[in-house]
Amino acid sequence: MNSLNLQAVDTLEATVIIDNELDPLSPAAPETVKIVGSMYTAMTDPSNHLTDRGEAVKEMRMGDICCSAHGLSILVTATKGGEKHTLLFDAGPEGPIWERNVKRLRPDLASVERIQLSHWHRDHSGGLEKAINMIQEAKQAAGRTEKVVVDLHPDRPAYRGMASPERIISIEADPTFEQLVAAGATVEKHDEPHTVLDDMFLISGEIPRVTKYETGLKGSVTWDPEAKDWYSDEAIADERFLACNLKGKGLVIFTACSHAGVVNTAKHALSLAGTKAPLHAVIGGFHLAMSDQTQVQNTVSDLKRLDPAVLMPGHCSGWRSKFAIEKAMPGTLVPCTVGIKIAF
Repeated sequence: MNSLNLQAVDTLEATVIIDNELDPLSPAAPETVKIVGSMYTAMTDPSNHLTDRGEAVKEMRMGDICCSAHGLSILVTATKGGEKHTLLFDAGPEGPIWERNVKRLRPDLASVERIQLSHWHRDHSGGLEKAINMIQEAKQAAGRTEKVVVDLHPDRPAYRGMASPERIISIEADPTFEQLVAAGATVEKHDEPHTVLDDMFLISGEIPRVTKYETGLKGSVTWDPEAKDWYSDEAIADERFLACNLKGKGLVIFTACSHAGVVNTAKHALSLAGTKAPLHAVIGGFHLAMSDQTQVQNTVSDLKRLDPAVLMPGHCSGWRSKFAIEKAMPGTLVPCTVGIKIAF
């Protein structure tokens, strides 16, 4: 394991490739983040040039608009001095949606060095094989021979599911380690915190549960092939976050679902970083869509005490949590929507 010598980076960019929400119109609050790209990136295509509609020079094509989906995938690029590194955080629920949105957003896939899977749930892992295929194709086209590294927790469940008193619904299986290798990746398995890519990125291990109200995913179960039975698995202990230390600002945390709780996640990130840097931003799934009002309010109150400059709840966060954040911390909320590219 690398030492946790998380370096302060000069700049940080994040492109939301997949999220549950599509909202190309709402602007971010001023003085939070800089919007440097959107789902209309394809409009820069030289072929999109009009000469026969008066003063109009471009056409807004509906086929260039990204699609939302139940899942998350964020491309993160950090720079420090003359060094630049890019990591893909999750790959959404399925290959076709990842491919569609990438073709519209046109990121530099050849620059992707590592993919981190946050946890074993299909809405985050389903697009991995396609993402690996496309990244490797882009590398080959650019004359690069290295394989993309996929950073995974070693405890891959056979199946996960959701249980109610009436029934159990099984979730589609995650890709296997063998399938990801066959897709063209180098697989690394980590269950402890570690830094990667010149120590610009911190990937956590299991997140400690310290709050009383963040108790995991209610009703979550996992299939045991040997016992041929389901067992309770509400902790989702394999979930890991991604964090960067932005120079002069503080920690920027990417959390996929926050099954451990977004407050627990933020507190653990601050502890792991081992710096006096404040919490600057939390981006991703806060998993409050199905939470009751008490938990939402407890979460928002504790987040407010941590004093972040930016909160970008997406994926499983739900509209109630976004409303509560905007009410409690005006100007902090930034839409985490498909196609947005932000710069810190």
